[in-house]
Order: sequence, then C-alpha cells, then structure tokens
Amino acid sequence: MIIALAGRRVDAAEAKDQRFPIQNVELVRERISTLLQAEGAIALVGSAACGADLLAMSEAGKLGLGRRVVLPFDRKKFRITSVIDRPGDWGAIYDKLLDEVVKSGDLLIIPAKSEDEAYTDVNHAIVDEALALRQSLGHPVIAVLVWDGKSRGEQDFTQEFGVYARIKGITVVEIMTS
Repeated sequence: MIIALAGRRVDAAEAKDQRFPIQNVELVRERISTLLQAEGAIALVGSAACGADLLAMSEAGKLGLGRRVVLPFDRKKFRITSVIDRPGDWGAIYDKLLDEVVKSGDLLIIPAKSEDEAYTDVNHAIVDEALALRQSLGHPVIAVLVWDGKSRGEQDFTQEFGVYARIKGITVVEIMTS
C-alpha cells in the first residue's frame, strides 16, 4: 500500500481551539504506526510540518518504508514557518528526515505560485506523487487524514487534502488527534 498523508500540526502554545494537543503526540504516533503496519505500507508520501507529518515520516523510517517529502518552500524557510514555530523538539526530527530524503533523492520542492496557494499545491502534489508511485510500483493508494475531524473553514488544508484525494478516486482513512 502507498500512503498519501496530511494532517494537523501540533497546537500553538496560545491556541484557543485544541486540534492536536502536544500531550497527544505519543498516542497519534502509535495510531500512525499501527495504520502503516496494518495496511502493509511500502511507501509514504507527505510533507514535513511539525505534528502529523513528522510523526508519520519518523514512523515510516523506523519501518523501513520509502518516503517522499513534498515541500512548498526551500528547506530553511519551511523549517521556520512550519516546523519550529510550535511546541516540541521538531527541528531535530525535521533536519534528520530532510538529510535522509535528500540523500535518497526523495525531496520534492513545489515552487508555490503564491503563499496563499502553497499548501493547496503541496496537497495536490502529495496525492499526485502517490498516484505516480502506484503506476510505477503497482500498489494501491490510500489517503490518510490525521486530524480532529472538524473543519476550520475555507482555509482548512487538511480537509482540502481529503477532498482532493476523493476527487482523484482514492479511499480516505482518518486518524484522530484526540
């Protein structure tokens, strides 16, 4: 199974709404690991933001799966804007992951047309990359949403990922962050 994944970042320290509380990191890590193993995953395609993305990439690495990371910006900018701006020691995990995927040729940077479209473009690229792997490897694809199950509205990129995956005919599975 090829897994296309997107999900919530851990909540900011001052977050009013809890979507992915930092205290749930180990619970979510276990749920991700269980899903990867239960689905017989051979590859994971996703991004590398703090929270769901880095947990999934870390677990996939432990299991020896292929990993393809898709970013909307260069490595340094993404680290500042989507990795180290939330509670937790995400920077070290991110740096290790990026070193590994650069070495294997599995880092894809999608030049964003604009900052507003950057994350939507990455979502689409994650799904499209998973579908391309399906063609070359001959394995089915599922999309995984790691979230609280509640839309944040028009700018909810996790929800948008699920919508796009369904449009592309991919089954969507959810992992809850609570």
